[in-house]
Amino acid sequence: MKRILSTLLVSSYLLTGFSMATFAQGMPGFTLFGGPERRNQLNFRLDSGKSGVWDRYRLRIPANKLNLAISQLSISYPDYYKGTFDPDEIEIRVGGGSSEKPESIPIDQVVWDKENHFIEIYPAEPIPAGNKIEVVLHNVKNPRFGGMYHFNANIRTPGDVPLLRYVGTWLLSIE
Repeated sequence: MKRILSTLLVSSYLLTGFSMATFAQGMPGFTLFGGPERRNQLNFRLDSGKSGVWDRYRLRIPANKLNLAISQLSISYPDYYKGTFDPDEIEIRVGGGSSEKPESIPIDQVVWDKENHFIEIYPAEPIPAGNKIEVVLHNVKNPRFGGMYHFNANIRTPGDVPLLRYVGTWLLSIE
């Protein structure tokens, strides 16, 4: 009886640990020191989150952060991030509520500036204000070494002063 009980106890701990590890990449997590304020953290999902492998990043911006239309989206990342992106495989999905599926919108141009560590995405038409969006980066090669990386979201609005406006930060953790 003791052997069966201890086996059940150990197996339940293992199953709980594995399910927590796989779910961890879907949430921003808990930040002890440094990092953006809680109100500036954006939600994301990594398909793998493992160092040195091919991955897909789903970077989300909620509708309440987008009070203005978007003519350009810029994603900056730190200089110590040594991953690679495929500019031809970047997608923007708009909308998507509890019952509807987000719609992929056409992109006019994507510029990946490796030296200055940012990606600029220009949609074919401005994205209306008040929509939640998801930027999907397909074919990302994660850095060989894991770490914590701040990816900052900035937008430019149509017809406005040509300055980028800070929207928030995705706090990516790669194992």
